[in-house]
Amino acid sequence: MAKLRKFVCYRRLERPNTRKSKYSKKGFVKVVPASKIQRYESGNPTKKFKYTVLVNAKTSLQIRHNALEAARQTANKVLEGKLTKDGFYMKMRVYPHHVLRENPLASGAGADRLSTGMAHSFGKSISIAAQVRAGQPIFQISVDDNGLEFAKKAGLRIKHKVPCDCHIDIIKN
Repeated sequence: MAKLRKFVCYRRLERPNTRKSKYSKKGFVKVVPASKIQRYESGNPTKKFKYTVLVNAKTSLQIRHNALEAARQTANKVLEGKLTKDGFYMKMRVYPHHVLRENPLASGAGADRLSTGMAHSFGKSISIAAQVRAGQPIFQISVDDNGLEFAKKAGLRIKHKVPCDCHIDIIKN
């Protein structure tokens, strides 16, 4: 499998191009890659909790789906290990819908015979990402008094996995 390109290439926000049409000539995005995100909610959604911990983005950017899944897994491991499934509720508040594309350019000997250059530069879809605005919550964790410190620890783990500066807000319900 090909190596992932560094995300610096895709970090800035751009107009989402997810055009799919029933007419094949007008549908530029041929294939949308599958998302690696397993679930968007975990824990107990029916219980009313005392505190809500929000992980908000400080800057506007795109976050790839595999970074969101890694953040969810590390936070979920902390919360389930300390509080069990009934002691918290965690929800991912963003959805990866933006299709990232790449125009592969050949380099090396004989590349001029293989490459189309910028003539057909729309690119093939390689991944999907969520577009996040500054101040928008990425994750929401609801807990009671006994789980507040573990929710903060889970929020710190999310901050380390996501490629942007985040701040953690605690709201008393």
